[in-house]
Amino acid sequence: MMKERLDVGKAKDDYNPLMKRVRISKAPEPDRDFRVPSGCGIVGIMNRKGERFNGEIIMQSIAVMRERGNGLGGGFAAYGIYPEFKDYYCFHMLYDGEHEKKTTEEFLRERYDIVASEPIPTRKVRGIEERHILWRYFLTPKHRELFESPETTMTEEDFVVETVMFINARIDGAFVVSSGKNMGIFKGVGFPEELGRFYRLDEYEGYIWTAHNRFPTNTVGWWGGAHPFGILDWSVVHNGEISSYGINRRFLLNFNYHCTLFTDTEVIAYLVDFFMRKCRYNCEVVANILAAPLWSEIERAPETRKKLYTILRMTYGGALLNGPFAIIVANNGMMMGLNDRIKLRPLVAAEKGDYLYIASEEAAIRIVCPDPDRVWAPKAGEPVVGKLVVEGEDG
Repeated sequence: MMKERLDVGKAKDDYNPLMKRVRISKAPEPDRDFRVPSGCGIVGIMNRKGERFNGEIIMQSIAVMRERGNGLGGGFAAYGIYPEFKDYYCFHMLYDGEHEKKTTEEFLRERYDIVASEPIPTRKVRGIEERHILWRYFLTPKHRELFESPETTMTEEDFVVETVMFINARIDGAFVVSSGKNMGIFKGVGFPEELGRFYRLDEYEGYIWTAHNRFPTNTVGWWGGAHPFGILDWSVVHNGEISSYGINRRFLLNFNYHCTLFTDTEVIAYLVDFFMRKCRYNCEVVANILAAPLWSEIERAPETRKKLYTILRMTYGGALLNGPFAIIVANNGMMMGLNDRIKLRPLVAAEKGDYLYIASEEAAIRIVCPDPDRVWAPKAGEPVVGKLVVEGEDG
């Protein structure tokens, strides 16, 4: 089964027909050492009924915002792309070499049954110079009695997170890019539309796609440091700067999350997993933790809201994201867009039928949806949320 999927599209050349509609400037690229703090572009597209669509759509959308990057990072997260292996955790891996791959596989075999193991399919694309080993595994944990014992508080998801933390922190030259079920993250150094062709995303279909065009400001541009960042099936793309990174990192250490990928965005992925999976908070509560209301706003809020906001800020002050940001968060059942409380980074949303679009610029939406039913600019600190509608349930 895996061999058949790898052979799909071999006859295709290195050309994406939808890219004909996108005008990409031939002017010299920006100086890669020039700091543009407002750079980076993000986009997310979701079909709320779970109908899958081709990866060419998200590639076309992010390509419109090429000037927001400088070729030092781009990537995509895709959901619903592995339906034949939807019950298995899929680890997308980045290895520096064969030794690191062998060491990691020995570690994985002690903890998991490896159902399938293969290179991530790629094609040659001018401008993409990849010297790493890109690999994926479909896994199921061994010793499931560990999670079913009444004496343990560890869940299967906790076990996977622990695995990711160990590999990223302890095995030099091995990085877990994504670790969720029926999803994957594809990222690297280059412009996102070039990376999309490199990873052959035109051969995948998913019902949620997010994308990022990076303009590194405070950290180096390297394959593991590109966006999206993920843990389990959570993924995050981010435009902005998290000046509270050090405080956020120390907060996460209390719950055994280790930041090792040298960029501020990594903390957002782990904070989302902690609050939404482990604490089971809804999107509104999480938004009021990450993008907490200003104290002046809290003072003016109705008494019930004032009490909630005060408790959240006092309890989770170490999780507050300080600095300008616009993010798109996704998992297998939802997609959420969120701004900082002063809205220092742009974010636009739109709807068309069952589709929800979130992007840094309206142009990125209209290139793939010329006539949306509704377009709006989300308010600062107020999340835009799309949820997957399960057949037989009310929307």
